[in-house]
Amino acid sequence: MALVILAGACTGEDLGGAGGRDGKTSTDRSGTTTPAPTPPDDPPPAPAPLPRAISVSLGAARAFTVDGTYPPIESSCRRFRQPTFEAAYPGDVHVEREDGGTLRVIVTVPFDTYLEGIAEVPPSWPRAALDAQAIAARSYALARIGFTGPDGADLDTPICATADCQVYGGIPLEPVPDVRRWYAAVRRTAGRTLVFEGRPADAVYFSTSNGRTYGNDEVFGSGPLPYLRGIVEHDDGASPTSRWRVPLRYRDLAAFLTARGLWDGRRIVHVVRQGDVVDVRGGGTTRRIDEVEFRGAVNGAAPCLFPGRYPTDSRVGSALPLTIPSRWYTTSAGGRSVVFTGRGWGHGVGMVQWGAYGKARRGWTAERILAAYYGGLEPEPFPEPGRIRVLVADGLTSLRIAPRGTGATLDGASLDGRSVTIEPGGRGVRARVRSAR
Repeated sequence: MALVILAGACTGEDLGGAGGRDGKTSTDRSGTTTPAPTPPDDPPPAPAPLPRAISVSLGAARAFTVDGTYPPIESSCRRFRQPTFEAAYPGDVHVEREDGGTLRVIVTVPFDTYLEGIAEVPPSWPRAALDAQAIAARSYALARIGFTGPDGADLDTPICATADCQVYGGIPLEPVPDVRRWYAAVRRTAGRTLVFEGRPADAVYFSTSNGRTYGNDEVFGSGPLPYLRGIVEHDDGASPTSRWRVPLRYRDLAAFLTARGLWDGRRIVHVVRQGDVVDVRGGGTTRRIDEVEFRGAVNGAAPCLFPGRYPTDSRVGSALPLTIPSRWYTTSAGGRSVVFTGRGWGHGVGMVQWGAYGKARRGWTAERILAAYYGGLEPEPFPEPGRIRVLVADGLTSLRIAPRGTGATLDGASLDGRSVTIEPGGRGVRARVRSAR
């Protein structure tokens, strides 16, 4: 019955004439006119969902300065500082929300500008060494992203900006002496790539050898490549990590290994390397620790727990990049410490950067240097992308982007020289534009 009444009410508009149509009155069958019920106010519209990504385009501006923050980290390290992110880039910035609620940052730059931002060797090095590094970096980048052409194409797949790929630093925040010499090497070698079977060669490289290099299959476990075979190295002796000697006090080593869950805190009295394992003895027990795991524990904990003491080479008192820079070492026992005596720094495959330096000092050309390390390959013309995407940061909780100059836009709207702060919000990202400082 109620449904019938509701249906009749719906037809009253036709029976009662125009009064029902304007919503002010209605007329029933007896001719009595009554006010029509006032319709309820429309509910407020739901807020538009936040976008999952925001793009800031450079336009006529010279560059973007980017400052970011990471989630707070609880640390037992001495002199610990919360990590921050600060850089400058001569290209567009794309900020995406990650599944975990943090932000990742991708910059899009012209390919030659990307190469100019590679921070792998000092720009004061000899010209031939810089040219060899530029060609190797170009070849490696093209191989990493699988680029085969056409010339000038833009790429969607980003390359990382860390040592897991090759270090991309963008525009130096502080003046770098001789940096224009590196820029000149990139321009001088434009379009020249190491090619194997019609594709860019995987021209990996590393800092300093132990007197030789290794095949890619020996180190990475990948299928052997004819241009990545081991050779003898005589020219990297100028490297500060060519030879190193590091004493580790037994009590310090016990703290390092305990902090990483590889030891139980007891006093260590003896350490010896046996191939791929390190035997650690103390407190009536001996533990065999995988060498890679052992070295990782020491390199991670040493500068954390004793930042003024490690990493330092005891022979010359100079800082090392890591407490144990490479796997090429032997151990010897001291009264209160174990001494690590070793050579080199890096994975050991491809071009030795300090070796290229030494060869250039001896008058070798870039082509001869590259052929020595990459199985006789010589640079040849190959297409280059127009622009490349670079993943420069992830895991950020906030980000501030400030253009250097005017002409930049935020999702197409002019920034007018103002900065933009981007933070996660809801299921997307929220941007706030601020006046220029």
